[in-house]
Amino acid sequence: MRFLLDVNALIALAHTDHEAHSTTTKWFARTAQHAEVFFTCAITELGFARVSVQARLEPDVDAAKRTLGELRKSSSVPFKIVGDDIGIEMLPTAIRGHSSITDAHLILLAKKYGAKLATLDTGIEGAELIS
Repeated sequence: MRFLLDVNALIALAHTDHEAHSTTTKWFARTAQHAEVFFTCAITELGFARVSVQARLEPDVDAAKRTLGELRKSSSVPFKIVGDDIGIEMLPTAIRGHSSITDAHLILLAKKYGAKLATLDTGIEGAELIS
C-alpha cells in the first residue's frame, strides 16, 4: 500500500503534544508493516511547517524542517515527496465549500500515485481514516 499523509497526519506523527499523536503513531506502526511508501507533497509539507509554527509546536520554520526530516529518517518505510500538477480545473464540480478544496485536491493527487490519502479528518470519501 501507498499512502499520502495529509497535514494533520504529519503533525500528529511528529509532535508528541498533539492530541492524536498516540492514535496516529499506532496507526503508523500497524500500517508500516505492509506499506510500500509514505508520500508527502508541497501542500502537506508547507502546511506542516505553517501549522507547526503557528500553533507553537515549533519555534520557527527551520525547526519544522528539521522535525519533518527526523520523521522521515525514523521511518522503516521510505518517505517520498511527489510532484503536483493538479490544478483547479481538475477538481470535481461537486465540491460545495471552501473546506473541501484541499481534501479533494489531495484525493486526486493520491490517486495519481496509486495511494490513499491518510487523514484524521472524517467524511473524506476515498481516504483512509487514521484510527
